[in-house]
Amino acid sequence: MSTIKIDYYNVKKAALILRALNHKLRQQLLKLIDEEKKITVTEIYVRLRLEQSVASQHLAILRKAGIVTTQRDGKFIYYMINHKRIEEISRMVTDLVG
Repeated sequence: MSTIKIDYYNVKKAALILRALNHKLRQQLLKLIDEEKKITVTEIYVRLRLEQSVASQHLAILRKAGIVTTQRDGKFIYYMINHKRIEEISRMVTDLVG
């Protein structure tokens, strides 16, 4: 009889990454960031008519999942899409659903 070998820690991490993408507001954020290539949190919450705290909270989730990256320029922090990470996630999802 074989034993099931699943790394539940990595399963949980993968679920958090997929959950980060599976949210309508975060999908809107990603679309806007992708269109602008590089954008500040202020521009994001003004354009999407969000509270600053809401935008920051959702950006933090995307950053933790590695989906967006940041770049500081003086007092401004710019958000950009991590295209390499998006490609990795897309490949993984394609493999998973077969």
